[in-house]
Order: sequence, then C-alpha cells, then structure tokens
Amino acid sequence: MEGDEEFISKTQRKKQAHDLQALGVALSKLPTEQFARIQMPDELREAIQEARRFTRHEAIRRQMQYVGRMMRDMDCTPILEQLTALTAPSKKQTALFHRAEKWREEILSNPLAIEEFLQEFPAAEPEKLRAQVLLTLEERKTTRTPKQYRILFHMINALVQASGREAS
Repeated sequence: MEGDEEFISKTQRKKQAHDLQALGVALSKLPTEQFARIQMPDELREAIQEARRFTRHEAIRRQMQYVGRMMRDMDCTPILEQLTALTAPSKKQTALFHRAEKWREEILSNPLAIEEFLQEFPAAEPEKLRAQVLLTLEERKTTRTPKQYRILFHMINALVQASGREAS
C-alpha cells in the first residue's frame, strides 16, 4: 500500500497534539522577558499572549487547544530547542553545583579538607564553616531530618557559585 509510509495512528496523533499543547502551556508560563526572546511566528505569539491574558481556567484551556492546533501546521522543533536552552541550567552551573556537593562530602569525611577549602575560597568565614560542620556531624548521629546538612551545602554552594561568577 502506498499510504502506509505516511500513516500515523490516532494514538500517535493525539500524543503529538498533546505535546504541542504542552509546549504552548510552557511558553505561556515563561516570564515576559524570556518569552520575548523566543523566535516564533507572530500569529502564534499573539495567540499565546492572549492565553496569558485570560484568568479563567476554561478560557485558558480553550486557548491552549487553539495554540496546539496552530502549532500542528508548523515546525516547532526550533521553538522547543529555544525553550529547552532557556530553561535548562547551563553546563557550568551544573558543574559548579556538583563541585559544591563534592566539597561538602570531602569536608564531612576529612577534617583537613576544611583548610584546603578555606585556601581555595578565602571569602569563607572559617569559624562559621567549622561550626556548621560540627552541627552537621552531630546531626548525622541522630535520626533527625538533614537540615544542618542542607545548610552546610548552601554555605559551600554560595562560595563556589560566587567564585564561578568571578572566573567568568
């Protein structure tokens, strides 16, 4: 049969329509400044802006269906790529986050690591850091929620992120 190559099942068409509508919803929830940076056809931009103006659930739902229907007739891959690039954390941010996690684990497992950390990050407050490490180690001996563990991470992460911004 000649039409078999072009055949798309009803289930597949529904999934594609749902994905396009979800893309429209994601675009409508972007902050105005980020939304303005995404390149798209003017009619699509106007339809999404109209949906952003609505406050009633049913009106928003209908408008998003309309946006999804509009998007069926266009190649939305570039729009999706722009949205992904805009919302995904940068590789640098992720690397800095992992670096902070490694420092936290190193400091908690090796008491001498605090000195290394302080040498690499002179902006750190040694007394505060040591006190937080002690609180975290005490907390680990109990069954309490890891509040101090998170606080220690935030202290370390703030310093790592600041040094990452200075390096840029």
